[in-house]
Amino acid sequence: MFTKTLLIPTPDGTADAFAAFPDHGGPHPGVLLYMDAFGLRPELEQKARELASHGYYVLVPNVFYRETPSPVVELPEYIDDAGRPALFERLWPMIQAHTAERALRDADAYLAFLAGQAEVGGGPVAAVGYCMGVALALRTAAAHPDRVAAVAGFHPAALVTDAPDSPHHGFSAITGEIHLGLAEGDMTPESLATLDRALTTAGRTASTEIYPGTVHGFTMSDTSAFHAEGAQRHWERLLPLLERKLGKG
Repeated sequence: MFTKTLLIPTPDGTADAFAAFPDHGGPHPGVLLYMDAFGLRPELEQKARELASHGYYVLVPNVFYRETPSPVVELPEYIDDAGRPALFERLWPMIQAHTAERALRDADAYLAFLAGQAEVGGGPVAAVGYCMGVALALRTAAAHPDRVAAVAGFHPAALVTDAPDSPHHGFSAITGEIHLGLAEGDMTPESLATLDRALTTAGRTASTEIYPGTVHGFTMSDTSAFHAEGAQRHWERLLPLLERKLGKG
């Protein structure tokens, strides 16, 4: 497998990124992987490597590049419950600053970058997100229905809000298949019902699933939220989705 650290030109600057892809065969289907709030770090690089081992070119951009290259904050090797509030206090201004408008400009740049790589095939791509990255994956799919054939999101944040540009309002524009894997408590029953109604109304091929026994962040092995069974279930949902919609890598 090959891995690279990259610089991607965007309308607002240059985004640092990590890519992993097979060292044989190809070209490979592209996967745009959006980070959680803690940012681009070894945990996400390992997820990219795992996906690449199944035959995909995986791009993981630092979406906070406007503020700082990765790592965006100094992180401990293991993020426990005690340290989480202080980290979020530092990250919250960056999260708030990453508006939908910024996200869409970046999505254009990330997809253009993937399309320009010799190792990436010319077929559709997938958008995958964790935590805050779920909304980014959904916005990318809604803005590029001709390019994004699969969307997957795990332990999402703020998919149903009162804002006019709430991510759930974009479902009608998405043509790809969607899977959302939620932790227990990620969404209120009312918000989940609103989400499901929006998916049904839009007529999307989609599944929403609450993963038993999990808390927000359950896929991340460098945090106290990690749940081994939930993380395994997320691979069991994600990999078949990618194979169905992108083909075997």
